Amino acid sequence: MTQFDQLTTKRSGDVITSLLSDKDLIVASNRQPYAHTYEQTDGQRQIVVEEPAGGLTAGLDPVVQQTDGTWIAWGDGDADAAVTDEAGRVRVPPSDPGYTLQRLWLSDDEVDNYYYGYSNQVLWPLCHGFLANLRLIDQFWEQYCHVNTTFADAVADQAADDSLIWFQDYHLALAPRRVRSQVSENQFLMQFWHIPWPTWDTFRVCPHYDTLLNGLLANDLLGFHTERDCAQFLSCAAAGLDDATVDWPRSRIHYDGQWAVVRAFPMGVDASQITRLSGSPDARTFWQRFTNDHGIASDTAIVLGVDRLDYTKGIIKRLDALEYFWETHPEWREQMTYIQKASESRSKIPAYQAVQEEVTTAIERINRRFGTADWQPIIYTDDMLSRAAMAGLYHQSDVALVSSLRDGMNLVAKEYVAAQGDHPGVLMLSEFTGAHDQLGTHAVTINPYDTEGVVEMISTALTMPAAERRTRMRQLREHVESADLYAWMNTIFQTAQTLQDTEPTSLPDGTERLLSH
Repeated sequence: MTQFDQLTTKRSGDVITSLLSDKDLIVASNRQPYAHTYEQTDGQRQIVVEEPAGGLTAGLDPVVQQTDGTWIAWGDGDADAAVTDEAGRVRVPPSDPGYTLQRLWLSDDEVDNYYYGYSNQVLWPLCHGFLANLRLIDQFWEQYCHVNTTFADAVADQAADDSLIWFQDYHLALAPRRVRSQVSENQFLMQFWHIPWPTWDTFRVCPHYDTLLNGLLANDLLGFHTERDCAQFLSCAAAGLDDATVDWPRSRIHYDGQWAVVRAFPMGVDASQITRLSGSPDARTFWQRFTNDHGIASDTAIVLGVDRLDYTKGIIKRLDALEYFWETHPEWREQMTYIQKASESRSKIPAYQAVQEEVTTAIERINRRFGTADWQPIIYTDDMLSRAAMAGLYHQSDVALVSSLRDGMNLVAKEYVAAQGDHPGVLMLSEFTGAHDQLGTHAVTINPYDTEGVVEMISTALTMPAAERRTRMRQLREHVESADLYAWMNTIFQTAQTLQDTEPTSLPDGTERLLSH
């Protein structure tokens, strides 16, 4: 174990509060932390393990190890079944087992309708405000209900008398209610909703809104990224459920005989790891190879975009702004290169296929229009990059352009900041991201719908004096480092502990009407 790994383990151990020291932790998520896949090596098929690449799964993994808990998730690796017992269980991580991964097996029909269907063609566009992409199909809802039941029953089977059960995200909105009906009152249920929560006028479009609210309100603690999301959820509960009582001052809801507390927990990144990787030999080697392969001169200004190919990320509007920038600022032709690091996403869904096609078409058009024999305006890559390579790409970029049309948080912005080190770049950040609430003061704020405004801000970012860049980035780094992934988890667990130690105050007679309006 390296010194850094020891530090990470120690920090992760610090996250395990007294609540977890005597509690059985159960995590339920659509995505699994480890996947087993087949790989051809020297003509032989071998099983390899895909470990957490970053984000929540990588950060939560050592926490679950510390508690010897259980993680319940969909087993989507093609060799997953080969390494589990008859109940779908396997001890992980493979090198030093610390907890049980309980895999659930979903049929193609279930995946198509629960995941690609209801989760990503109903809840995703609904919560991001893209109602034109909403596809309300009966089969989607039926399988969403069915798979949530499958998850809930697996959680209930694993639950002990003192379990702390943590549901992740929008894929499992119904599971808490079914679990609540099967476990004792000692179990503490909580859920983190990683995407935005819509206004009531948007949410009411969904014909299943009351059932979704009913499921989520079975949690003792419900977390969102921002205070805005919390307020909008409280409004939806007040308007959508006649028998829900909203205690606005305490940000909680009384429903079906229990209180559900609603809190904002802005998620962070593993800043110390990203910082370390950004200065590593692997990061430097990647950048040297990348610039050589693409003919990028050492004095070229680099603007970077890192996105899943998702219509919420504003990639097309960003490319339109870049095209207009090179049109109106010809002095930056051959002086600035834009790198688009993209990840294919949900390509079975027509709306995502359209995004991929539009992005490809726009990049080809811009490169034809402005490119020369020695310079390509836009470099596009969808290569799978290691964590060190990504950190190196962030570190070497003079500007990060985050132009999401709507984002619950956007961790790319925080990853970019963590990777800067001695190369202070400029973060251009959409005001419609959750991250803007924390980083907007020292980032360059943009409205992605305002093309001319984005062009002006690109020019501002590229010409910003070095002293101002350093000052802004120092302030951004201080926030990202102090409010990192481990601080996020620690705050959530401490809040859960406090709620368990405190009896809810009963409502005085006659206050229900006052509180719910």
